[in-house]
Amino acid sequence: MAFAPMGPDASFFEVLDQHRAFLLADLRRGGEESPRGGTRPASRFEDSVGLQMVSHRTTRKIKSDSPKSVQNFALILKILSMIYKLVQSNTYATKRDIYYTDSQLFGNQTIVDNIINDISCLLKVPRRSLHILSTSKGLIAGNLSYIEEDGTRVNCTGCSTAVAVPSNIQGLRNLITDAKFLLIVEKDATFQRLLDDNFCSKMSPCIMVTGKGVPDLNTRLLVKKLWDLFHIPVFALVDADPHGIEIMCIYKYGSMSMSFEAHNLTVPAIRWLGLLPSDIKRLNIPKNTLIPLTKRDQMKLDSILKRPYVTCQPFWRKEMEIMVDSKMKAEIQALTFISSDYLSKVYLPNKLKFGGWI
Repeated sequence: MAFAPMGPDASFFEVLDQHRAFLLADLRRGGEESPRGGTRPASRFEDSVGLQMVSHRTTRKIKSDSPKSVQNFALILKILSMIYKLVQSNTYATKRDIYYTDSQLFGNQTIVDNIINDISCLLKVPRRSLHILSTSKGLIAGNLSYIEEDGTRVNCTGCSTAVAVPSNIQGLRNLITDAKFLLIVEKDATFQRLLDDNFCSKMSPCIMVTGKGVPDLNTRLLVKKLWDLFHIPVFALVDADPHGIEIMCIYKYGSMSMSFEAHNLTVPAIRWLGLLPSDIKRLNIPKNTLIPLTKRDQMKLDSILKRPYVTCQPFWRKEMEIMVDSKMKAEIQALTFISSDYLSKVYLPNKLKFGGWI
């Protein structure tokens, strides 16, 4: 089954096709190195993978004979026994399900989450191999169809509404798309506005995904799976602020907390499409629509600028330095000052047609 393109003519996608050819050539030259490691490792940066663990270092030890560790050790054994039953019976549970089996014993959800991450790292297997799933909050729309593990057929082509990101990404099969690109949208409000403007139809064939802010594990796994299967250009649309940049970095390079699973989660090929700090001046967005950086914003920005992957992204650094100098940030909604549909009708189409990404 293939989808008939309904959007721009083929010439519109010429720059995107060239970008995809460059990405494929880069993959053939380099390839991805799978990280190896042990329990709760320190992290290092590998350009082709992202933030990944260092195998010869650990940062935490839990002993069965230590009074300080005895409760945590007992909880680890408790959850290990539950994982064993799940694997034996070939059933799945969410982290929330595990917490509610004995909420008084566990105390709070964070304790369960941390222990599951520890076990996953200790055994050197992805969390889904433990038969533990995360609750999805992300959405997907556009030129994509697939079959879920239980046989349910899902078609995301209708753009009036989005489809929830599945809870078991590993179980997806028969994924089909003709998409020319994948657009990651930071915020649900922006995602919904693009849906209302029929962006997927106008720019068909394409795929849109949102993690509704900081992405959950399943949304990251889905983006990674789509990249691995189809190698289509992946772009990020985030606010021109430190929080938006941080979210984009999580998709692209991963996070310290999940560095042991970087090779399953990160997509270093992601490009920053917008909103760029330089766009604010270029488009003459008025100052009264901008927001001053807070001290917390400035600290976050300073932290990002010191990260190893920024040295690989001189254009990103330049954009962030513009933000530092101006001491201002902007949300994507600032573009509505120009016109209510400027984002979907002008800004994004021009960026995609003329290669306005970094």
